[in-house]
Amino acid sequence: MADPSSYRPKPGQIPDSPGVYKFRDEHRRVIYVGKAKSLRQRLASYFQDLSGLHPRTRTMVTTAASVEWTVVSTEVEALQLEYSWIKEFDPRFNVKYRDDKSYPYLAVTMNEQFPRVQVMRGQKKKGVRYFGPYGHAWAIRDTVDLLLRVFPVRTCSAGVFKNAARTGRPCLLGYIGKCSAPCVERVSPEEHRELAEEFCDFMAGRTGTYIRRLEGRMTDAAEEMEYERAARLRDDIEALKKAMEKSAVVLADATDADLIALAEDELEAAVQIFHVRGGRVRGQRGWVTDKVEAVTTGDLVEHALQQLYGEETGDSVPKEVLVPALPELVEPVQEWLAERRGSNVSLRIPQRGDKKALMETVQRNALQALGLHKTKRASDLTTRSRALEEIAEALDLDSAPLRIECYDISHLQGEDVVASMVVFEDGLQRKGEYRRFQIKGFEGQDDVRSMHEVITRRFKRYIADKEKTGEWADGETGLTEEDGRPKRFAYPPQLVVVDGGQPQVAAAKRALDELGIDDIAVCGLAKRLEEVWVPGEDDPVVLPRTSEGLYLLQRVRDEAHRFAITYQRAKRARRFRASPLDDVPGLGETRKQALIKHFGSVKKLRSATIDQICEVPGIGRKTAEAITVALAQAAPAAPAVNTATGEIMEDTTDTTDTTDATGTTDARDAESETTAGSAGEPVSAGSSDERRGQER
Repeated sequence: MADPSSYRPKPGQIPDSPGVYKFRDEHRRVIYVGKAKSLRQRLASYFQDLSGLHPRTRTMVTTAASVEWTVVSTEVEALQLEYSWIKEFDPRFNVKYRDDKSYPYLAVTMNEQFPRVQVMRGQKKKGVRYFGPYGHAWAIRDTVDLLLRVFPVRTCSAGVFKNAARTGRPCLLGYIGKCSAPCVERVSPEEHRELAEEFCDFMAGRTGTYIRRLEGRMTDAAEEMEYERAARLRDDIEALKKAMEKSAVVLADATDADLIALAEDELEAAVQIFHVRGGRVRGQRGWVTDKVEAVTTGDLVEHALQQLYGEETGDSVPKEVLVPALPELVEPVQEWLAERRGSNVSLRIPQRGDKKALMETVQRNALQALGLHKTKRASDLTTRSRALEEIAEALDLDSAPLRIECYDISHLQGEDVVASMVVFEDGLQRKGEYRRFQIKGFEGQDDVRSMHEVITRRFKRYIADKEKTGEWADGETGLTEEDGRPKRFAYPPQLVVVDGGQPQVAAAKRALDELGIDDIAVCGLAKRLEEVWVPGEDDPVVLPRTSEGLYLLQRVRDEAHRFAITYQRAKRARRFRASPLDDVPGLGETRKQALIKHFGSVKKLRSATIDQICEVPGIGRKTAEAITVALAQAAPAAPAVNTATGEIMEDTTDTTDTTDATGTTDARDAESETTAGSAGEPVSAGSSDERRGQER
């Protein structure tokens, strides 16, 4: 690991001008390429205190052994040079979208004497007009089959074309009118090229004008009583309309735009692009990338634009590009796009109307693509096996950890501290084995102490089950409850993973040692650096960024984190809904609702007499007395205030929790654990997003 100060340029040596820079490793391989409006300011940011750098940036500068730069005149030139160098050197720390060369395109070979319509994949060729990409090749063939009736352009291969020219007999398409048969000189090269141009114009979105022209010809033919020609033109119009129906109108007629949407997490990002031409979606494509450098959404958009238009010119670059976030330097990117198109290009974020609605659709496609990518990667048996083997090798385990349990602590500014336990068996989730915990040993925020308590409680139950049944009793009778269901904590894991670094790992290991358990491995995954920590080691285990073992540990950790936050939010929500009626013995939800419905609010119920309470169906005198006592002991709630008008609102809720100045309801003891006693409880998994900066 190199020290960045060993190759830091001398002060004043770096020019204060636009340019592109390269970081190289000790073997002179380019590992990162970047551009800057000011090389001096940008490069200086890499040579600050390592603790202030993003984890991935820190890894890059410590891997590098030298840096060099090239000065350019403008920021647009810097953008072009950066793209060229990324294509040339393929740096490991740059964002690289996995290419979509497998997508099929509808191509028209305008670089040939007799242009040909065909399906093409792979690198684009000069002089060929491309339309798409399409999701499936059959979609292209269906469209072409409809259009050949109106635009009988050649579709045969070079061998078939030469054979027809040699024999003087066209192929079947020439006989049925779906090819103008230039091979036997039924049309001249100029006439055939004109047909190909009209085909390209129609595919490019200029459909309305052409259909109106055909309708005019059909009307003229009918007036001249040339009914056969009019019928043929009518059928041509229907064929064109049918082809147009295959791509629905999404934007106003004549709108040419590309819409780019992103779905990302901390490790990967998925990009989806819709190509709209003439107001219709003419193509769709998508990529997935690993976020190997510290990038924002705007940076990802810029990389996507380079990938999309780096090799394109002319009409292939649309008039308008809609994105979810703008690059940091918008003007150079717009100038670069305008140069490639040959005219102005609008790069913006849609704010309202049809374009924003369509962008939301593209965004949903990106989310589905990212989810599908992760699902495919997780469900592959070979991949899972390799992941478990990599974990076993990295942690020096005797065998692959077929059962992994992961623990995470969650709280909101020290309130409602809870923990989660998720289980993966053979690399797959076992949601029926999930458990959740409330931290009861102390109050306040202490993740290390909380982790020690959770691990202790979980494995105390495991030891208690073993003591009742004997060490792994014969058969399965020792591992099941009386009703045949598995005991909650009967199965031990081969690996315990905690969300955190050295302190959390040490706490978990200490808890196991105190219980006398020495056959369960422990490790922690620190989120900032994605480093794997093991007990008693000063340095982490660093798994390769592309390691399937690291990916599995990340999935386990992220699932535990999600599950803990879900429980913490649910617990907090129940606390907000707490009521003094909850403390009345034997008073269930049905009778509580009947009371609130009868009196209208807790405030009015508090002022009612025992006899008045007894008037509510189902409420006896003894229960009414208990209700009166409970309401008298509970402090009245602070009045609600309409923040817009300042009006004091009447209490119509069934809650009397007191709220402190921060708005956090104090009801730590309002809830006790259910189902799983002092250890935890099973629950089905849900999904939620993290409130960054507050929840953990």
